[in-house]
Amino acid sequence: MQSFRTEIENPVVENDIIELANKIELFHKEKIDEEKFRSLRLARGVYGQRQEGVQMIRIKLPYGKVLSKQLRRIADVSDEYSRGRLHITTRQDIQIHHVSLDRTPELWAELEKDDVTLREACGNVVRNVTASETAGIDVNESFDVSPYADAVFRFFLRNPICQEMGRKFKVSFSASDEDTGLSYIHDLGFIAKIENEVRGFKVMLAGGLGSRPIHAEELYSFLPSDKIIPLMEGVLRVFDRYGERKSRAKARMKFLVKDIGVAAFKELVEAEQDAIEFKSVPILVDKYQASIPVTVKVPRVIIKDKKAFDIWRSTNVIPQKQKGYVAIGIKVLLGDFYTDKARLLANLVEKYAAGEIRLSLRQNILIPFVKEKLLKFFYTELEKLDFVEAGYNKTVDITACPGTDTCNLGIASSTGIAKELERVIKTEYPQYLENKDLVIKISGCMNACGQHNMANIGFQGMSIRTPENFVVPAVQVLLGGGNLGNGKGHFADKVVKVPSKKGPEALRRILNDYEANAEGKTFLNYYLAQGKMYFYKLLTDLSDITSLSQNDFIDWGEAEKYKKEIGIGECAGVVIDLIATLFLESEEKIENAKVSFDNEVYSDSIYHAYSSLVNSAKAMLLSENKQTNTQAGIIKQFDEVFVSSKKIVLGTPFSELIYQIKVHTPTREFAVNYITSATRFLDKVKVYRKNDLLLIPTKGIF
Repeated sequence: MQSFRTEIENPVVENDIIELANKIELFHKEKIDEEKFRSLRLARGVYGQRQEGVQMIRIKLPYGKVLSKQLRRIADVSDEYSRGRLHITTRQDIQIHHVSLDRTPELWAELEKDDVTLREACGNVVRNVTASETAGIDVNESFDVSPYADAVFRFFLRNPICQEMGRKFKVSFSASDEDTGLSYIHDLGFIAKIENEVRGFKVMLAGGLGSRPIHAEELYSFLPSDKIIPLMEGVLRVFDRYGERKSRAKARMKFLVKDIGVAAFKELVEAEQDAIEFKSVPILVDKYQASIPVTVKVPRVIIKDKKAFDIWRSTNVIPQKQKGYVAIGIKVLLGDFYTDKARLLANLVEKYAAGEIRLSLRQNILIPFVKEKLLKFFYTELEKLDFVEAGYNKTVDITACPGTDTCNLGIASSTGIAKELERVIKTEYPQYLENKDLVIKISGCMNACGQHNMANIGFQGMSIRTPENFVVPAVQVLLGGGNLGNGKGHFADKVVKVPSKKGPEALRRILNDYEANAEGKTFLNYYLAQGKMYFYKLLTDLSDITSLSQNDFIDWGEAEKYKKEIGIGECAGVVIDLIATLFLESEEKIENAKVSFDNEVYSDSIYHAYSSLVNSAKAMLLSENKQTNTQAGIIKQFDEVFVSSKKIVLGTPFSELIYQIKVHTPTREFAVNYITSATRFLDKVKVYRKNDLLLIPTKGIF
């Protein structure tokens, strides 16, 4: 193994980073299966990108809060390990691209010096917990949801119940009924409510975007705040056990809930409560470290262009509920900014605001706690950084994923067309500079990282094949999505597919028609009144591909003729005994169970043991070439294949053995017995496997 060491004081974090370094070395030596390695590195924020040999690093920033010292640290890391560019995502993360895999452990170690983590930023885990970027300052909010989002992030980080789920899990918090956290598209969405002077949340369940967007269902109209963590633990346990694992396309929680229904899902969650250690987890709001605004003398400045300042003030300045303060929105084109400006911004907010910024779901930056008296000063300072473009969170502020720039799955350029559409709006439709009721979003593929299918006007990257068998970059035009508030929303309809170079003309026609006929309606209401076919007829001639020009074959931002290329992930080209690998993992899980037990975290130790039992059973089913797709299915099949046939004698059905986790509270005594059961089970199946291989030496080897 590598002699890699860190200077991290937290031993848990240090072990995490060292484990990544060791697994990278094993991967290079072809001693670890590529799929297993991918799972591990993704859960550490390391994501393969389109360009061969480099990685995208996703930095997990709960609810988008970034302190000045953290922003400087991120800038330093980007300069040292990448190219000095930072990308804000639609989940309030920051991504750094073009990083060498071998340098990711030391990069992570540098970030952790200022409490910035990569852990569980990607992979089949609980992703970044997002929230309204105005949480804590919103004039309409019920209460500040930041402490609650922070508590959920910390409780489930490294929690064994959500480390190897069938798919990712997304959580959001909204501060008010405006639902700016977009609860209806999340696996769990929490909307702040107060009932009888008790703080709590409306809970939305099993929403999601992607190729098949599904609206979240209401799980509770009101849940007291001390119950949100026990509820989420129950939801995660059920999802981990019953969620699809074989078919990635069906593995999100939205499909599980759709299959069994909300009532049945709720029953399963409630049945898990006996196994959950903490039935109530009060959120200690007073212990949350809120940023404190500074007290400074107001510097004297002169505004050179008063008209530009007034427009900026009307579009980019947000009143706060705290008297005498405002927040400043910075419109960040495509979410991309550079480290030189990041450092200067960090210094500015540290000296003159509250030493923090918030990253928004629309890939922007918000500076809270700016004294109104400092507004002109901030404008002049931000102007030096080219950070005063008007239109924060307005129509001209288009959201777009990186698309074919760096993403493996990108089909057509999302960033290129986004720049062109912004240019069209600025130059031809300046009246939309202050419009916030029309939202445009773009994704480079169907996976909806740019959230195109929840926008009023959305564009999805695609391709079209001509009758002559040439391939043209294209966009699917979607219309009619929108956030209605309080957990309600519309998903956009797919209206027409057009060559990418005709996307701007499609936008012009839509806006021209809206201007001429809407009669004061919002765009969403106008679309719903007119209907899909009305807009299809308006745009359908743009889909004609019989008379394309040479320019139509070149994607936005490119010079070469378009070639459809969906990137391929890394391939180790190794031959691994998958059964042996799974047994090794089972041993590691038992060791983790013992560590948690020694630390008196009995609930964690029990779940590690449960994971070992499932893992060992899965290994044996694979040895018999049995397909497995859920944990519940593995448990059922193991009984059918091995216990009922008496191939393996346990003295009890495997289901009764393993499902003790559902009926026993996580006591010290039960933890001892359950870990012992997991250890004995692993020993027994390993003996069976060894004897089986003696009879058929090559069986189960891939």
